[in-house]
Amino acid sequence: MRDHVKILGALYIVFSALGIFTAIILFIVIAGGGIISGDFEAMSITMLVATILGGLIAFFSIPGLIGGIGLFSFKSWARILVLVLGCLNLLNIPIGTALGIYTIWVLTKPETEKLFLENK
Repeated sequence: MRDHVKILGALYIVFSALGIFTAIILFIVIAGGGIISGDFEAMSITMLVATILGGLIAFFSIPGLIGGIGLFSFKSWARILVLVLGCLNLLNIPIGTALGIYTIWVLTKPETEKLFLENK
């Protein structure tokens, strides 16, 4: 199960990094569209929309990044955090659902619980 926990940590780091990358690209594209228009009102609206959307996506990606890093060190708080994120990911069809099922399967096994208790 040690390998599964490491794989799960890597998956959360990768998906969270992709989320942060998406937030940055989304911000650049939306804000850039307003800047290209040259209209002050369009610039202010697109900047606001870009900041809100990019910020929300980054905000929801950061816990997965932190949890994935914590899983590599077998931190007990990371197990709880990623388990909660895994349950929330079940709603994100189809990839998030698969990740959520894998998360729940890995982190609820008795062998996995022992790994996290040993590394306190």
